[in-house]
Amino acid sequence: MRAMAQAPLLQLSQISLTFGGNPVFDGLDMVIQPGDRVALVGRNGSGKSTLMKVMAGLVEADQGARSLSPGVRVGYMEQDPEFAGFATLGEFAAQNLDPSEIYRIEMAAEGLDFNPDLAPERASGGERRRAALAKLLAEAPELMLLDEPTNHLDIAAIGWLEARLRETRAAFVLISHDRAFLRALTRATLWVDRGQVRRRDSGFDGFEEWRDTIWAAEDEARHKLNRKIKAEARWAVEGISARRKRNQGRVRALQALRAERASQIKRQGTAAMALEAAPPSGKLVAELEHVQKSYGGRAILRDFSLRVMRGERVAFVGPNGIGKTTLLRLITGAEEADSGTIRRGTGLEVAIFDQSRAQLDPNATLWENLTGDPLMRVPGQADQVMVRGQPKHVVGYLKEFLFDEAQARAPVRALSGGEKARLLLARIMAQPANLLVLDEPTNDLDVETLDLLQDILSEFDGTVLLVSHDRDFIDRIASTTLVFEGEGKVTAYAGGWSDYMAQRPAVEKPGAASVSVAPAAAPKGKPKAGAKPGLSFTESHRLEKLPAEIARLEAEIAKLAELLSDANLFTREPVKFRKATEAMAARQAALEAAEEEWLALAEKAEG
Repeated sequence: MRAMAQAPLLQLSQISLTFGGNPVFDGLDMVIQPGDRVALVGRNGSGKSTLMKVMAGLVEADQGARSLSPGVRVGYMEQDPEFAGFATLGEFAAQNLDPSEIYRIEMAAEGLDFNPDLAPERASGGERRRAALAKLLAEAPELMLLDEPTNHLDIAAIGWLEARLRETRAAFVLISHDRAFLRALTRATLWVDRGQVRRRDSGFDGFEEWRDTIWAAEDEARHKLNRKIKAEARWAVEGISARRKRNQGRVRALQALRAERASQIKRQGTAAMALEAAPPSGKLVAELEHVQKSYGGRAILRDFSLRVMRGERVAFVGPNGIGKTTLLRLITGAEEADSGTIRRGTGLEVAIFDQSRAQLDPNATLWENLTGDPLMRVPGQADQVMVRGQPKHVVGYLKEFLFDEAQARAPVRALSGGEKARLLLARIMAQPANLLVLDEPTNDLDVETLDLLQDILSEFDGTVLLVSHDRDFIDRIASTTLVFEGEGKVTAYAGGWSDYMAQRPAVEKPGAASVSVAPAAAPKGKPKAGAKPGLSFTESHRLEKLPAEIARLEAEIAKLAELLSDANLFTREPVKFRKATEAMAARQAALEAAEEEWLALAEKAEG
């Protein structure tokens, strides 16, 4: 007998939605099946987040139906969660959990690197978003909707999240600009383009070739339509006087062809971004020798030396808050070292992309943010800005970065994250520079804009200093990667992220995400402090940490055993019983692996 097909988790039927002008979606049909791992992609402003909110039931369509299979829970990672009434981030994240399940928040907090005891009013936007992500993961719904989950995560946390999503049995839909993340996790792709949603039953890898094939076919069809209209129009001019009554059908056909062309929604172009290099700087951009820098007794840099030469592309990677931005500020002279020497090159013209977008006034309009910049102001011309030495109309320049005329007078606070990034790029690209300092430029940008930015940086004649957690972007740009390893240690590796992964020490923690940052190997003949005989430094560190990990797993198993000891749990709450059983099996397997690892390392240490 053939197995019965599983019912879809979520189905959207003939969904139509309009916000003011053109419809966002019209007659949309979509299905999410059990086990689906879907990349939701499209240009900034195409409606991805709106579609995800429709899927979550947070936005009601004008027409159409949204249906869920019985018992299916949908979880949505909120971009701006509401923390009113919650004393801590952990309390917010655990609001829908049974007390016996609170350990899930502690595990997520450790992996995502946030403090669950932190009060929301003292937390950064990134910490609040990480708490929202922890909440979703801990609740473990059957369908997870994640809108840019990697924003504000460092590479280690992205690796942790990647590993958790790879292991989950739940279906999920991802919006992300992180190509490496999407390639690693997705098995289907939903592409939102001009109100239409196409599905491809393959992951993100290969999406761009598929998209370009569709666009090429569309362009060919448009070209044929234009040729047909041209031929019919010529006939109308030359032959309409003869047999007028008999040929009215052809006239109406010509009108229909023109109406078809007018109804086609034009593809949004790419931003007309460009960089103009200032006159070359000196051959040496910056040289740091034996630099020390600390904050509040915590070492940021310890005996750090670095030489940056003209034309280099240097990527800075490491956990959030470890000191990447501080090193950028030391190199540019915005901060001074506690000790050591810093020599900066001659003729430097610096342009800075600030991850906090602090250069933008959120309450001012886009127009005011450009004309108010002293470097862009054109004396006596309130509607002009200076762009690489030439005056341009403000609206014309904004259109080059895909803003329409109506947005020019809107406040910056109304913009999406991707739009704010494009506006900041418009400001820094207006002035010639020979040193670009880019602190998290990839957050919120769509794939097409990232491609364009990469092309521009590749052709740029100056020097680039880049802080990013986007592994694919680092691979495409960096000639050198600086890895911040903690306690003031920074190690340089030739090439990008993949090159660093190939060069780093081979020893990894079992079960750890493949993107975790491992400490650099100690020089031969000089074992690091704390290393045990017969073990590398990393193995010694792991041996010391394993007892605590084993104790944590034993405590989690005990909590789950207590929960499962309720004889009526299966009858009363079958879903909770199933999830607790699965969690128990996973923890027991992890405990067995940790104990075996400890025994192997202990034997090796004893020789």
